[in-house]
Amino acid sequence: MFDAESLTYDANGLIPAIAQSPEGEVLMLAWMNAEAVRRTLATGKVTYWSRSRQDYWVKGETSGHHQRLIEMRVDCDRDTLLVIVDQAGPACHTNRRSCFYRAVRDGGEVEIMSPMAGA
Repeated sequence: MFDAESLTYDANGLIPAIAQSPEGEVLMLAWMNAEAVRRTLATGKVTYWSRSRQDYWVKGETSGHHQRLIEMRVDCDRDTLLVIVDQAGPACHTNRRSCFYRAVRDGGEVEIMSPMAGA
């Protein structure tokens, strides 16, 4: 059985969790603690730790843009998680598919993704 305590957490008890689509698109980065890891694995609903609210949040709980866990991966140093998810709707609170919608090109920042229609 996987032990969430075996991961390497930072001084605040958190580990970065990168959410990615099955096709390899990086959707977002958020934080988990050991309990969020356990809840995610137990329910299949991706659960994060909100550093600003100091509380758990299930992705999509208020927006309806849920993330269903397909697979959780642990990196070689055990200090970063990759969660492969089935994303319903946009992952970003700006209504974009990904939080990584800006690129630095030719010395400037450009928006490369528009908000999703009807989201």
